[in-house]
Amino acid sequence: MTIDFGADQAAMTRYMEEGTARALAMDNRGPVRFTADGKLEPAILDSYWRHGFYIFENFCGADELDDIAKGVTEIQDRAPATKGSPVDKHGRPALGADLKGRSYRMVKPLSDPMGGTDANYGRHPVKMLEPKAATDAPDYVMHVLVGSLQHSDACLRLYSHPHLLAIAEAINGPDFTPFNEAIWVKEPRLGGSVAWHQDGWTHWDDPALDEGTHGFNSMMQLYGCDAANGLWVVPGSHRHGKLDVMMLRDTDGTERLPDAVPFICNPGDMAITNRQVVHGSFANTSDNIRVTINAGFHRRASVLGVRSGGVHNEITTYDDAYIRHRARLILYGVDARRQRFPHETPYAYAPLADSAQAYPWNAAAKADIRDYNLQDIGI
Repeated sequence: MTIDFGADQAAMTRYMEEGTARALAMDNRGPVRFTADGKLEPAILDSYWRHGFYIFENFCGADELDDIAKGVTEIQDRAPATKGSPVDKHGRPALGADLKGRSYRMVKPLSDPMGGTDANYGRHPVKMLEPKAATDAPDYVMHVLVGSLQHSDACLRLYSHPHLLAIAEAINGPDFTPFNEAIWVKEPRLGGSVAWHQDGWTHWDDPALDEGTHGFNSMMQLYGCDAANGLWVVPGSHRHGKLDVMMLRDTDGTERLPDAVPFICNPGDMAITNRQVVHGSFANTSDNIRVTINAGFHRRASVLGVRSGGVHNEITTYDDAYIRHRARLILYGVDARRQRFPHETPYAYAPLADSAQAYPWNAAAKADIRDYNLQDIGI
């Protein structure tokens, strides 16, 4: 397969090389580290709050990566044959075809489905470059699978990794809540882009808004990522409220935001990014696949009693019962992880401490979490 980069090829190559150099010069990467009392190392938190993202190197071991890779392979194999198809390429029912909630999102190869549209409250104003795909490219490719914890035990176990939940506690407090979970896929020379945006839509005008109001996302990179297939962010942009993304473009008015840097990750690295940081990704014109295992977390104060929805879930009010029910996935994951990694010290989730033994991971639990993502907590 060949792709026509057009007149933008040289400029994009130079932009990616310069962005990579800036990213690798930053002080926001390294192994996860904790203090003697089990708290996330303060220097890591300081770097995260200054830049809006941090990359934890070698977060996942080989056994866990192998588990996740096997699950992702099956998920890719059972994707709809094309957009809207109830069956996969083998003629079997597509994974999630019998669910009420959303599962797969398919996009045209190398396309930008959101940029310049009113989707997601109009938060993607800049249209990204859409390179021309090869003539033998499929009509649609997998872009993202939401509600991933019901489709992969390995993803559920990663979701309740004690280090990840300790990071969520350090950033959002011990009463943190779930947001949503997904698997993002950027197929080589086919994967679509995600137009520049800031997440969140509920609290921009709140007088109490600060740089952590809309939570954060964790992004474990199964095969690694680079400037060509990975996420790009504008460091520090989470600290300035709602920004005019159109005004951030370079002097030529292109989609190449001049201050942005890419995630540069090896297999098993875990990136975390503030949802208020300006971020996006380009169509994957490289020969390398990118698979990101995504899970987000919120402050309880940002969601309790808030009426929201319309992107990740139906519009509703997030009361205590709603949040507790959604958070049971954390306890299911803790027990699933205990079964797979029995020598690991599990995380103790404070808000459901009274129910810590009530959610064993078994066949009944798998049935219980069907369509769990109908209760995602989007703000």
